[in-house]
Amino acid sequence: MIYTVTFNPCLDYVVNVDTLTLGAVNRASRETVMAGGKGVNVSIVLKNLGHASCAWGFLAGFTGDEIARRLRDMGIDTDFISVCEGMSRINVKVKAAEETEINGIGPAITEADVEALYAKIDQLTADDILIVSGSVPATMPGDIYERILARLDGRGVRIVVDATRDLLVNVLPYHPFLIKPNNHELGEIFDVVLTTREDVVPYAKKLQERGARNVLVSMAGEGAVLVTEDGDVIESPSPKGTVVNSVGAGDSMVAGFVAGYLESDGSYEQAFRMGVCTGSASAFSLGLATRDQVEELLAR
Repeated sequence: MIYTVTFNPCLDYVVNVDTLTLGAVNRASRETVMAGGKGVNVSIVLKNLGHASCAWGFLAGFTGDEIARRLRDMGIDTDFISVCEGMSRINVKVKAAEETEINGIGPAITEADVEALYAKIDQLTADDILIVSGSVPATMPGDIYERILARLDGRGVRIVVDATRDLLVNVLPYHPFLIKPNNHELGEIFDVVLTTREDVVPYAKKLQERGARNVLVSMAGEGAVLVTEDGDVIESPSPKGTVVNSVGAGDSMVAGFVAGYLESDGSYEQAFRMGVCTGSASAFSLGLATRDQVEELLAR
């Protein structure tokens, strides 16, 4: 079974305005509400690709109820932990000439809530895949990623980590199955600027030397690079298309990689191709990638 963890799920309120004028009343030309958060996005795309997953994390208040309802309506299994204080985030994304975002805070997550998550994690086996992604709320332990991987160390669970800076670096000794920084995040770790696929390779290998089994680096329009545990380097430009949405493209790449890996009986090349096309399919559409959109890009 595939499980996704989102520490701070949200409702994304996406509003389009022709012109955004500060200090004035602005009227929307279009608005959309959707369940969001990095792990939630992964579960949605996996469902679109025909793969079941169970979404874990923390929810609170009427917004938390709405997140869970929307996922259930999509046919996605959920097993969230209900938090007593506060409410799940509403993230406002204003699309005008420039895109502006205001992200909510989220609920107060207690030690007991975290222990409830650990109890679920402790039940995982070598047949499972765990995808942990996104930021950590201020009320949670800053080393939560490391704690999770330490609990699962030696159990054979394939763990995917999509995080930044220390959250990512500190889990490497536990040999995650896959990590997925983008080129900017990879550059921040080593204090360098990485702009081409050739630039990325040696630094991806450095993370592999520190313990990651496979390193997938997304690079927006430049494409992606995969350094595999078999010693292969696979790279590709992005498929041709018009980018209309940047939200969820990286999460879609993770979902596509996992789906491609499972569908090909462990072929990293096929997983990479599926990941790149799934990320691009989300970038080329207003919503998250569908199977038909991905297949169309794969056929090219």
